[in-house]
Amino acid sequence: MILLRMLIALHTWLAERRSDRGQATAEYALILLGAAAVAMLLVSWVTKTNRISSLLDAVFRHITGLIS
Repeated sequence: MILLRMLIALHTWLAERRSDRGQATAEYALILLGAAAVAMLLVSWVTKTNRISSLLDAVFRHITGLIS
């Protein structure tokens, strides 16, 4: 009888442990989807504005000014 109770307890414990299996993978997938969405919004904004190219031009002008 004790062995049966121990087996039932073990089975219940294992069933509870298995129910969360894959949850971390799903959370990582949601985080990656969120990061991809933010990246797409950033790329969309950058392509519509001229800020990044003017920033890079200013940096290169400053560097070439220091070298010359």
